[in-house]
Amino acid sequence: MGSEFTERQKKIYKVVLTGGPCGGKTTGQARLCSFFEKLGWKVLRVPEAATVLLGGGIKFCELSEDQGVRFQEELLRTMIQIENTFFSVAESLDRDVIIVCDRGTMDASAFISTEQWEDILQRNNWNDVELRDSRYNQVIHMVSAANGAEKFYSLEDHSCRSEPIEEAKQLDNRAAHAWVGHPYFDMIDNSTDFEAKLNRMIQSVCIKLGIEVQDRLQTNARKVKFLVQGPLPVDSEFPKDFRDFQVVHNYLRSHDKNVQVRLRKRGYRDHWSYTHTIRQTVHGQSVEKRTTLTARDYALMLSQRDSHHQEITKTRRCFLLNDQYFQMDIYEKCHKRCQGLILLETYSTLSNKELDKRLPSFLTIVKEVTGDPKYSMFNLSLKERWENNQHFSSLSFNPSSTPEDSKTKNCNDRNENFLACWDDKSMQHHITNGCNGVNESVNGTGTDRFHGTGKFKGYEEGQTNGNDVAPKSPTKLTNGTSKTNGTATNGTTKTNGTSNGH
Repeated sequence: MGSEFTERQKKIYKVVLTGGPCGGKTTGQARLCSFFEKLGWKVLRVPEAATVLLGGGIKFCELSEDQGVRFQEELLRTMIQIENTFFSVAESLDRDVIIVCDRGTMDASAFISTEQWEDILQRNNWNDVELRDSRYNQVIHMVSAANGAEKFYSLEDHSCRSEPIEEAKQLDNRAAHAWVGHPYFDMIDNSTDFEAKLNRMIQSVCIKLGIEVQDRLQTNARKVKFLVQGPLPVDSEFPKDFRDFQVVHNYLRSHDKNVQVRLRKRGYRDHWSYTHTIRQTVHGQSVEKRTTLTARDYALMLSQRDSHHQEITKTRRCFLLNDQYFQMDIYEKCHKRCQGLILLETYSTLSNKELDKRLPSFLTIVKEVTGDPKYSMFNLSLKERWENNQHFSSLSFNPSSTPEDSKTKNCNDRNENFLACWDDKSMQHHITNGCNGVNESVNGTGTDRFHGTGKFKGYEEGQTNGNDVAPKSPTKLTNGTSKTNGTATNGTTKTNGTSNGH
């Protein structure tokens, strides 16, 4: 085991609970705190700054537009100061600390226009990466009962709540979109009863922290990964509030082949965040330890790069759709085996049937590749070919996997051809070869869900070429490339870039 695990360091974990009215934030905060107190953690609860101010007599509906913007700016300053106090106290304690924030900095942006928000950032020398990505380890959106559990929506027992149900829906959606782009953002919807909803919320924190919950929560959350056919549709086909980042990954030397060590740089508009991640399998389960780095520490640690791996640069597009948070990676500067590769990831507790209904209809999903070692970034970054490569890893590192899921999959096939899906030839390969060397996906469904009928984007149903497929050129992007919007990333993004354990 690596030396990183021999001397255990204190953990300070900062999590935001946000969401629309009547989403379960207050109850969820109490349950989350109780759960971690029983684990021996010190729990600090940051109060909602808006409730303090509004409870003192300020009524947002009575403010003019200019006054409302000024209020949000002062509210944000107040929130930052209160949070910083709690963060400072956590640093002084000699035990593991979880800091639970009742809303966070980006919530203020949900109540004003984009232009007004940008003005506030500029006046205070702030930026989204620092306020959203670097400030908190995780953000959890508790979906309002107004969205999906309408009969339980109530204005009772909350002195500051006055929103009718339609307004509550709008507030809930705005609050969710304000956090799009955070590398560890979880949507807890109303697809289950309230008790299960709370358990799903707690489990999402345990997964990110690498805490084994066994049967205590019983929500079966998992990360799922899909291969997407390119080229991508034009930007207007995506949800309008998507965010693009550039992500740079480098693997570091490790003395244990079962431990993977990685640096990640993730950024937007020349503002970066940096993360050091250690992955290993403990008692059959994948465990990740993440540490936020300074730019200086990141630069120093780059000297430990593993010479067997090539740097990977990719664009990560984050978006919300159907109460599901998606992250899509487009591989750009990397080994030729994965150039143009497009992978879509999400966390879910839903069955395959229910999750399939939430997948983006504007994308063509080729197959699920969860747990397939050939789509592991560790293997994709190897410099040498996979055949007879002693560094190729057959481990399925999935932070939400069960011991059964973590078992080695069928990786006898190390064919590096057609990992991406971009043209008629590669599409035909995936249709003919199914899972491309993996007998079944982690959840045991294989690939029939997506192309069992042979119908891909660019192929008309009923037309075939002798293999149940009709050759027709796939739709092209407006700029003829796989890049997203070209300007949002500035060619520089950074930090963890693998928010879902990638």
